[in-house]
Amino acid sequence: MECEFPSVNATNDEIKTILDEVKTIAVLGLSPDSSKDSYRVAQYLKNAGYTIVPVYPKEETILGEKVYRSLSEIPFAVDMVNIFRKPDALNAVADACIERGDVKVFWAQKGIVNNEAAQRARDAGMKVVQNHCSMVEHRLIHG
Repeated sequence: MECEFPSVNATNDEIKTILDEVKTIAVLGLSPDSSKDSYRVAQYLKNAGYTIVPVYPKEETILGEKVYRSLSEIPFAVDMVNIFRKPDALNAVADACIERGDVKVFWAQKGIVNNEAAQRARDAGMKVVQNHCSMVEHRLIHG
């Protein structure tokens, strides 16, 4: 699948607002492998004060947090879903976010774009960020 250009995306000001307002971040595809980007980004965000909720098919805990198998299993409110999955998985992720009804931000990490899924998330009232690393953006804003 060729990489799409993100036609649905937040502005830099919107990204700053998102990172200032969200508290709880579900990290889809959070690997237990400390050499993986998902682990490093989640660890950074946790150290920056966010509540991290790992979503991964195996493991019991990652970064000291209970791992959930899917978004639907998380029994408390989630402000943002930070996605480390292939672009073709984003349609199902958008559906899961819409189904939950409490997700405010649909964030696809650097290199991940699916405009159809992003548009559905936006149409459902979520802010959408694609092809941006949450760690890099946080560092740009907060040093």
